Amino acid sequence: MKEQIEEIRQGFNTDITAANSSKDIEELRIKYLSRNGVVAKLFEELKSVSPEEKPLLGKELNNLRQSVQQQFDAKKELLENTEKKSASYIDLTLPGRNYEIGSKHLLTQTVDEIKSIFKRFGFSVHEGPELESDYYNFEALNFAPDHPARDMQDTFFINDEFLLRTHTSPVQIRLMEQSKPPIRAIMPGKVYRNEAISSRSYCLFHQVEGLYVDSNVTFAELKGTLVAFAKQFYGSQLKYRFRPSYFPFTEPSAEMDITCFICKGEGCKVCKHSGWLEILGCGMVDPNVLKAVGYDPEKVSGYAFGMGIERTAMLKYGISDIRLFFDNDIRFLRQF
Repeated sequence: MKEQIEEIRQGFNTDITAANSSKDIEELRIKYLSRNGVVAKLFEELKSVSPEEKPLLGKELNNLRQSVQQQFDAKKELLENTEKKSASYIDLTLPGRNYEIGSKHLLTQTVDEIKSIFKRFGFSVHEGPELESDYYNFEALNFAPDHPARDMQDTFFINDEFLLRTHTSPVQIRLMEQSKPPIRAIMPGKVYRNEAISSRSYCLFHQVEGLYVDSNVTFAELKGTLVAFAKQFYGSQLKYRFRPSYFPFTEPSAEMDITCFICKGEGCKVCKHSGWLEILGCGMVDPNVLKAVGYDPEKVSGYAFGMGIERTAMLKYGISDIRLFFDNDIRFLRQF
């Protein structure tokens, strides 16, 4: 047994010298000091030793256990202190980390600029649900039951009654139902249309629509408001024109063009060599829409307009592909 005691002492000295982590220390404890460890097994064997040898061997075993325990405790404390010091150590001479500060998306910047301009004109800002009913999206806006926009090719229908709104005009209906004239407001938000995705169209985009309802509102007021907006947003040197158009919810209706600020009206790919760029649609609120919300078209009138945010940003910043707004490419986003 003396040979075993000496063998265990040497083996422990080798193992504890090699131990350099908490995991190694735990393995040592299990191997030497646990109930089933090699030291405990030697004490079990001591029962079978002759009475003459038992006192001497018992003393050596006790010395072994005390020596192993003391060395184990000392090494465990040393490793724990070292690990704590390493975890809490901060090298103040190292250079700091550079954290990039994010910025608003270009579409958000464009919406904010448009909102800022119209707020200065006295317009308030209102929003509404993106999941709409057929009534608010079509019927109350004077869309005929057989209008092509109701077809599945253009609209994402959820069921027979609900759909993803195709414009923010439903917010106008909700606002007029809840308020009495005068109303002067814009309605920014996301809209959805079942269109083929290309460089010029996408299934999701953003709109800002505007509404002004009061007594004796005229087309001249509509024209003056939109011209003032365009000159503040695109620059005071632009030229503009209004062309007759058609929308179910306005009569008369028009589209507003401005001179292409890329080619200065001389003609380029962006303006299809016409020298003009369409920026929005507008018109006087149709009397049927006023009746749908309980207004008397004999006493009040109004105008409405709407513009696509992606198209507005593409025109202003010379962006050729609408998909860039949604790709989340950091190389594109960093430019703005």
